[in-house]
This record gives sequence, structure tokens and C-alpha cells, in this order.
Amino acid sequence: MAVKTYEFQISTKGWNDIIDITDRIQEYVKKSGMNQGNALVFVPGSTAGITTIEYEPGLLKDYPEFMEKIIPSNIRYKHDDTWHDGNGFSHVRAALQGASFTVPFLNGGLLLGTWQQIILVDFDNRSRNRRIIVQVSGE
Repeated sequence: MAVKTYEFQISTKGWNDIIDITDRIQEYVKKSGMNQGNALVFVPGSTAGITTIEYEPGLLKDYPEFMEKIIPSNIRYKHDDTWHDGNGFSHVRAALQGASFTVPFLNGGLLLGTWQQIILVDFDNRSRNRRIIVQVSGE
């Protein structure tokens, strides 16, 4: 089994910025020259996450509203007592979300559903330059 690792950067706005990265992941799968296997997508850091949703205007509003309900940004977090950076909520959201997502591919194409896209969510309270690592493994 072969493994190839790629990396790219994305500038984000923070505050639940949701960015569709599906096309980039598909490009790296094609570039790998592999026919079938898995693509692992990972964001280093503790205030962002990777997942999959239907990337459409309603969910782009619903998802941040959901996160605000279950992990509010306007309450005290003990993390903020340590670092005084006001982003304790973003760490908890990212931990719940997860930093990686794995998707299988076949015939060089991601095996996603019709309305399914891979997204980066930046939960931090400021803009960031995020590294995304894509590791393609297969044959």
C-alpha cells in the first residue's frame, strides 16, 4: 500500500468560519495516482475541526447556531483563566467536532454522498492561517 502526504493552507475569519475543501481533497486524490483507498484530512491545532455537511446556506447558519447553543461563547471557561485569550469555547467546540475526517475513494473519486462536502470549521475567536494535511493511502 502506498501513502502520499500533501499540505495546503487556508486563511479563515474565525468565529465558526466554514470552508468547503472537498475540491482540494479530490485534487490530491487524483494527484496521488491511486485508484482506491482512503483520504485522511487533518487540521493541526486545537481550535478548528474537519467534518462533512451539505454545504448550503441554511446549514451554514444552522451549524454555528447549534454550536452556540451547546457550547456558548459568552460564558466563562477555565481555559481563559490560564491563557486570557477568550477562546475557551473554541477549544471545546473543536474537541467535540474532531480534527480529522477519513473518506474512501474508488476509481480516483471520493465516495461522498450527492449532497456531502468536506468542510473545515474554524472555531477560534480570530482569523487564522490554517494548515490542512491530506494523507492519501491506497493502491
